[in-house]
Amino acid sequence: MYIEKTELTTNHQIPTKEVLQDYYTAYLSRQLSILGRREVHNGRAHFGIFGDGKEVAQLAYAKNFRKGDWRSGYYRDQTFMLALDLLTPEEFFAMIYGDTDDEINPSTGGRNFNNHFSTANITPEGEIKNLADQYNSASDISSTGGQMPRMLGLAQAAKIARRQPDIIKHLNNNIKGNEVVFGSIGDASTSEGIFWETINAAGVMQVPLAVAVYDDGYGISVPVELQTTKSSISAALKGFEKSNDSNGIKIYRCKGWNYMGLINTFKDGIDHCRKTQTPVVFHIEELTQPQGHSTSGSHERYKSKERLEWENEFDGLVKMREWLIDSETADEEMVTEIEKSAKKRAKKARQKAWDNYVQGFKKERDAIKKILDKIDEKSELQSLRRFEKVTDKIFPTRRSHLSFAKRLNLELHVLPELKEEKAELKEWIHRFEERTKTFYSGELYRTGSDSALKVKAVPVEYDENSEEVNGSVIVNKNFEVLFKRYPNLVTFGQDTGKLGDVNQGMKGMQEKFGMNRVSDAGIREATIIGQGIGLAMCGYRPIAEIQYLDYLIYAQSQLSDDLATLQYRTKGKQAAPLIVRTRGHQLQGIWHAGSPMQLLLGSIRGMYLCVPRNLTQAAGMYNTLLEGNDPALVIEPLKGYNVKEELPSNHGDYRVPLGVPEIMREGTDVTVVTYAWNVHHAIKAAKLLQDFKNISIEVIDVQTLLPFDVNHTIVESIKKTNKVIFMDEDLPGGGTAYMMHKVLEEQKAFDYLDTAPRTLPAKEHRPAYGIDGEYFSKPNVELLFRNVYEMMGEVEPDKFPKL
Repeated sequence: MYIEKTELTTNHQIPTKEVLQDYYTAYLSRQLSILGRREVHNGRAHFGIFGDGKEVAQLAYAKNFRKGDWRSGYYRDQTFMLALDLLTPEEFFAMIYGDTDDEINPSTGGRNFNNHFSTANITPEGEIKNLADQYNSASDISSTGGQMPRMLGLAQAAKIARRQPDIIKHLNNNIKGNEVVFGSIGDASTSEGIFWETINAAGVMQVPLAVAVYDDGYGISVPVELQTTKSSISAALKGFEKSNDSNGIKIYRCKGWNYMGLINTFKDGIDHCRKTQTPVVFHIEELTQPQGHSTSGSHERYKSKERLEWENEFDGLVKMREWLIDSETADEEMVTEIEKSAKKRAKKARQKAWDNYVQGFKKERDAIKKILDKIDEKSELQSLRRFEKVTDKIFPTRRSHLSFAKRLNLELHVLPELKEEKAELKEWIHRFEERTKTFYSGELYRTGSDSALKVKAVPVEYDENSEEVNGSVIVNKNFEVLFKRYPNLVTFGQDTGKLGDVNQGMKGMQEKFGMNRVSDAGIREATIIGQGIGLAMCGYRPIAEIQYLDYLIYAQSQLSDDLATLQYRTKGKQAAPLIVRTRGHQLQGIWHAGSPMQLLLGSIRGMYLCVPRNLTQAAGMYNTLLEGNDPALVIEPLKGYNVKEELPSNHGDYRVPLGVPEIMREGTDVTVVTYAWNVHHAIKAAKLLQDFKNISIEVIDVQTLLPFDVNHTIVESIKKTNKVIFMDEDLPGGGTAYMMHKVLEEQKAFDYLDTAPRTLPAKEHRPAYGIDGEYFSKPNVELLFRNVYEMMGEVEPDKFPKL
């Protein structure tokens, strides 16, 4: 049955001083929200989203947060963060202004919305920080419900440590096993499938996950009765409730304006979660949202007069104020003084944050003014006066400064007498652009000594007795070495555990290394990736398996919104070196033979994308990735598991460098650039062309699409052949167009071509079923043969007449 506040037998008393401090924090948080909205409306900020109405509930929730715990919340948790001193009022405003100073705005550095919080989990050198001795917050994302899947992995980190204490020393003692993950979500966001997927997985796995659902009756303008079955998330979750002889979750309910009820409810629930590692859900009802969803709208537009009157009466701050006075904890005068003090603090923080933001331009501004003075002495441009119009704007931006300088530079172009000043201005522009690159670009991948790109290549070795085995055997033997070498290596996915994955790459691993390290997961791609993200953030080295590449789309938002952007949106303060393992390309039909490279290339920048041609190369890529701290997706070729390869003698040691293509066959007439299973097609076609007309093609396996040919190997080949074809299994305009852009534009290979470059992708449609369907849907040996021959005919038509 539901646990109501009236059913709680323990009344958790709080010292009066602490209660008054709570009210100060809650009132301060409200004032920050009010002033933050005002800054947007006054034009000193672009957008704001706030946590007003949730203050009292978040105070009670935060009281149970311990060092080592993790928060994975959403963009209304400002009071929670204030209560733990993880957010200062100055940082609150720095976020709104988009301040790029890491010391003033450490959570986002200006790369994310306000109220998106984070704490560092890794050092610049790539060492996991002492997570057990600090409050931890996963970096927030705006995607509705997107914070849910990673909660699972953060909680699983503690679960594994409690079950297998010997692993703790291999995690640098960052985990003790008694941690709890504090999740938060708005009630309307529980309509998202990833909420239900996460709750279901947590109930099955029995991990220490707590989720506070803040219910204010609306999802922007849509009322709860149109969002949630029975208009109550706790009622809808009834079937998930844990009984004595089952797994499941424990459900608590409490009114969001009842301070002491919230204190009791959260303490009992978190204590139970911490002790038993049973997941808990807190349904916090009758909350308000006084200023509406964000600065983009007003709640008066969709709430009735009666609802607005009720919200004024049952606002959490109003009710807490009444309780303080009625319980004689404080009198009217004391409460008023607390409120005045909080207002003063908020206004002071706003001014300081604004001064800090404006000062961030001072050095550049002073430098350009000196240049403008010189220009005005020699001309009638009145550049300084015009520049002051830029600097006098309500919300000065770097964009306006740079735009002014560049346009002025165009005017100077026709004034030869200002040659020296023009040079100075150009130098100012260059310095300004270089500095702003660090603010808004960069840090997409690890750049220090822990970068996967800095892992030295080690060639694969064979001994004289090396036998021919199936590709599945090679990757399997390699994984066995890796599990022994990295005690914090874990893997999980559909059929990964007992079966050893559908293609036997993990065969025997669970039996050898235990269920804590090698485990099965349900058919739930989003939370499999979430498990991986959370575990990686805690110092584990997870390999999350998605059974087929086509099904990665069910986890696309976790890959794109969370994992791929984590390094970037925290400017390198957080990292999650998750390896996502899947298999794809050629097999059978629409849902088992896809190759959506365009989708991946456009959505997972921040991850590396590895496309090995066989299982030997795949194993070498795993060996490389585990030596760095970058996340990656490795797509094993489906046809490779049952194809014979020579068994390496240095399992686990050889490393395939990322971004370095391999020339599979040297040639002089045409360069063929491809990857994965098409490498085998290209080699077959090369032999046919050589035998038919002595046409020599150079076959290049790019090996990774992200990064792509970092040493510009391909352009050197084109300088020799003067012709190029890009081939893959993606749709037209997808992976082949990407490769063409990288080679022709970035490597400037166009100048070396004798004829137009070609792409040879799959057809517009998805692959049809069966061997014939695949043949007629995708590139094949004969198609490549014809394309190469036709290119030769374009250059030498007499020698190579039309077939």
